[in-house]
Amino acid sequence: MYHTHNIPSFQPSSIEFQRKILQRSGLGDDTALPASHHVIPFRPTMAASRAESELVIFSMLDSLFEKTRLRPKAIDILVVNCSLFSPTPSLTAMIVNKYKMRSDIRSYNLGGMGCSAGLISIDLAAAQLHAHKNSTALVVTTEIITEHWYTGNNRSMLLANCLFRMGGAAILLSNKRSDSGRAKYELVHVVRTNHAANDEAYRCVYQEEDGEGNIGVSLSKNLTAIAGAALKENITTIAPLVLPLSELLRWALGYIMKKRYMPDFRKAFEHFCIHAGGRAVIEELSKKLKLTEEQVEPSRMTLHRFGNTSSSSPWYELSYVEAKGRMKKGDRVWQIGLGSGFKCNSTVWKCKRAVNMGGDNPWADCIEKYPVKVQEH
Repeated sequence: MYHTHNIPSFQPSSIEFQRKILQRSGLGDDTALPASHHVIPFRPTMAASRAESELVIFSMLDSLFEKTRLRPKAIDILVVNCSLFSPTPSLTAMIVNKYKMRSDIRSYNLGGMGCSAGLISIDLAAAQLHAHKNSTALVVTTEIITEHWYTGNNRSMLLANCLFRMGGAAILLSNKRSDSGRAKYELVHVVRTNHAANDEAYRCVYQEEDGEGNIGVSLSKNLTAIAGAALKENITTIAPLVLPLSELLRWALGYIMKKRYMPDFRKAFEHFCIHAGGRAVIEELSKKLKLTEEQVEPSRMTLHRFGNTSSSSPWYELSYVEAKGRMKKGDRVWQIGLGSGFKCNSTVWKCKRAVNMGGDNPWADCIEKYPVKVQEH
């Protein structure tokens, strides 16, 4: 808020609006913004965006390679997603250059696909693994926000300033038999729903210029309702794949009788990782899915500790469950990603072994403080 007060283009009403949103957002005081956002006057640059990319991506890849004892040259497939920052050369090229990966690596760089792109990256990596036997895939999911701090006075665009924060995750996937014994999870299903054909859904998260030429991401007032509609269709697809027969029969009967029945997905999953897009989105989805406070806890606490880290938030939530010692062998996990387009994407994982928190878990230095009670001011 101190820096917001020192951006001269903000009107007093815009400063007050951001203050109120921050107080009600569910974010705590430990979320991270890039270095450029701590400098007065605020002057974001391409060089600063590259520096943020290197800080986030290289630190988590260093951790991954150390943890797995895998050489970078062993990676066969590389998938990177980042919506707003798309430099040339690409972020995938930046990674290949840094770690001197092989010249025949299959690399993919996804841009503009929003907060659900992390699960799209998993789908792409899985498809590549189906096509190429005895391979290892690396997925890097992040959002680089240095140049995307909105400095105008359009309230629908100011919301993004209050919610989005630094973050990222790196995920290693393999179809090698030799890796089966040490893998933490098995990917069971990926279900994708895309409502971009609907004009209202297409425009509900939209990057554009305001009347004064300031670029920002506009968040529609109908975002929560649109997210709910996308989730409903995603549920229709995923339900037959995961629900026990008793719940499927109730669901089918409700459809025939034209009575709404929301299946009890708590009978299909032990853990839920709902994208921490914002307080209202978490509330809406947890209500629709009839989740308990403990089941929605990973999403609420991720929003509090890290903010909306875009496409990587389901991985912070999964790490929260691990850090709490709740992940047991055989447990099933449902990750739900929501993002621009509008899209709702799901992944289903099955835990292959009990998972204990390691030193590289992002919650390692603070898990004993959580859960905390998040108050609305």
